[in-house]
Amino acid sequence: MGQKINPVGLRLGIVRGWDSSWYGGRTFADKLVEDHKIRKYIDARIQKGGIAKVVIERTLKRITLTIHTARPGVVIGKGGTEVDKIKEELKKLTNKDVQINIFEIKRPEMDAKLVGESIAQQLEARISYRRAMKQAIASTMRVGSEGIKVKLSGRLAGADMARTEQYKEGRIPLHTLRADIDYAISEAQTVYGKIGIKVWIFKGEVYGKRDLSPNVGMVSNAPGENKGGGSGAGGDRRRGGGGRGERRDDRGGRGERQDRGGDRGGDSRRARK
Repeated sequence: MGQKINPVGLRLGIVRGWDSSWYGGRTFADKLVEDHKIRKYIDARIQKGGIAKVVIERTLKRITLTIHTARPGVVIGKGGTEVDKIKEELKKLTNKDVQINIFEIKRPEMDAKLVGESIAQQLEARISYRRAMKQAIASTMRVGSEGIKVKLSGRLAGADMARTEQYKEGRIPLHTLRADIDYAISEAQTVYGKIGIKVWIFKGEVYGKRDLSPNVGMVSNAPGENKGGGSGAGGDRRRGGGGRGERRDDRGGRGERQDRGGDRGGDSRRARK
């Protein structure tokens, strides 16, 4: 069962909470469709915002959106202008009062959605898929994850026939319900077709009763949400720091190229046998 079902859906109400928090009643279908429209719109509107998830909470006349992002500076914009624009556009889309909160993700390497998106961006930039996968796994394990599995499907490296490849490190106990496993699907639109990316990240086991609120443990960027200035600049500086880390990963990529060379050598030896 654990291998065939979405790990997030399997753990709802046990170690994971819902990303939409409201009571539907007779208008459940309309609200569900509206939630889907809001998430789709935000993903398209802030493509480079590093958005991991959007939590939607509803009262009678107000919708409260909590955007979890690795780059709050991009979402907030200079002086908070970007947030205000998004708020007005969402008001027109939903005909309701909209409030937006922004939570910063301190460790994007531990979020399955963000890891998948970073691999997708690298594949679209024509970086070797093996190198992209191994770098993502190494950075996630370095941050303190207990296990990670990455699976790619499609015309890998432009091959004529689609195939599936996966790498994993550590452990990912999919049958253990108390295991906190983050899971996400991303897509890379390459010149030779779409490549599907699945990421599982095991963050540890949860013992006892857990608070299932989707925003638990997150740090709000509320002070800069409307004023924008200080918070946005801080977000940009943090992104600059992340850039330095990425360059270090690139330099460390030489070892991975040697590994790939070793893999090719192993393949040719097997072919000769």
